[in-house]
Amino acid sequence: MKTYPLETIISIARTLSPYYKNLYEKVPESGWKISDLPPVDQTAFWVHNTVEDNRLLTGEMSDGIIFKSGGTTGKPKFSVYSREEWETMTGTFGYHLAESGLEKGDRVANLFYAGELYSSFLFLHDSLELCPVEVMIFPISGAAPIEFMVKEFIDFRINTLVGVPTQLISLAEYIKNESVEGVKIKKVYFGGESMYQDQRELIKEVFPGIRIYSVGYASVDGGLLGFIDEECGFNEHRVFDGYNIIEIVDDNTGEVIEECNREGRMLTTNLSRLLMPIIRYPVGDHGIWIEKKGTKNRKFKILGRSEEGARIGVVTMNVDNFLHILHMIKPVFHAVNFQMVIDHIDKMDKLTLRIVVDDPSEVQPEWEEKLLETIFTERPEFKEEIAISGVHPISIEWIGPGELKINPRTGKIRRIIDNRFK
Repeated sequence: MKTYPLETIISIARTLSPYYKNLYEKVPESGWKISDLPPVDQTAFWVHNTVEDNRLLTGEMSDGIIFKSGGTTGKPKFSVYSREEWETMTGTFGYHLAESGLEKGDRVANLFYAGELYSSFLFLHDSLELCPVEVMIFPISGAAPIEFMVKEFIDFRINTLVGVPTQLISLAEYIKNESVEGVKIKKVYFGGESMYQDQRELIKEVFPGIRIYSVGYASVDGGLLGFIDEECGFNEHRVFDGYNIIEIVDDNTGEVIEECNREGRMLTTNLSRLLMPIIRYPVGDHGIWIEKKGTKNRKFKILGRSEEGARIGVVTMNVDNFLHILHMIKPVFHAVNFQMVIDHIDKMDKLTLRIVVDDPSEVQPEWEEKLLETIFTERPEFKEEIAISGVHPISIEWIGPGELKINPRTGKIRRIIDNRFK
């Protein structure tokens, strides 16, 4: 598993990537600390990461693997890994899966989603293959009919599931409502989104004595972010020492936070990726340290989404995505500003879009219709998840200037309000 010194990563990035060369124009060649490097601006990052005339990558895409990384259908975002980088990523993740409760002989059904350039199914499959604990893998996928899944659970005596919470909840509800007998699930590993208390209670009701774990913390663009062990609680993970650097920084000043229990925006720096360097890249979450500086594989806790993007169920809506959508519908109406509010209600996430217009009393019925139509065109996975009750329907709230919620300390607009962890 290949990793590099931070100095090597920076040298290659600023030499071979036009984006990073410009970003580090004022950074000296030597004598800098990681906190001296400007954080990545996600909008600029993705503008430069294009299929043609790419100005982010440090070389050609010729030997590796590419995954979709969200974005609109008109301007797809993608993440690329060289073959060696992918092997390092899955090998590192697989090694730490051994610390998360897997046992020799476990029969593991992979229920993550595959195809359409999604990474989760292949990522977990390859990681499980490289896990030092000897397990049997059943590559079922999340797109399989529930009836098929349940039959395989019974026929092959599957005892462990890995998948997204919405799929796992659908399974539990089916088994409960259909009074299915013979399913003996002992462990479940969830990823892609948090599993909240009401969801955990249903899982425990259907599978008495079950153990519930996070499969780990990762993203297709940021790479590996954190792993779990038996000491980790809800939304707690540990840093992959030697593989990545996690920083928590003040939202307003950019100051690096080292003390425990002080909330900030999370950044990651990957130490194995050279082709698509990830350096002080915004993870998209807020977090806190819960172990002191210097602790091996220092533990942190995720507190909810930051300003970069809203994660609703398994669907991500980045701020720049929604700005693009509002620009597209300007001929219908002009939005002065907006805010995304995320709640968790009845085992599902819900997105409310607060749209600022000059006069809410003049809102026309077709405005909401056109807005939702554009969202579903640009982000079709939203419509798909709503159709299968993976997330609640999107709500639109029309408000006037001055009604947006702000940060009481800075007076800045809170672009994303995540109520799920309160």
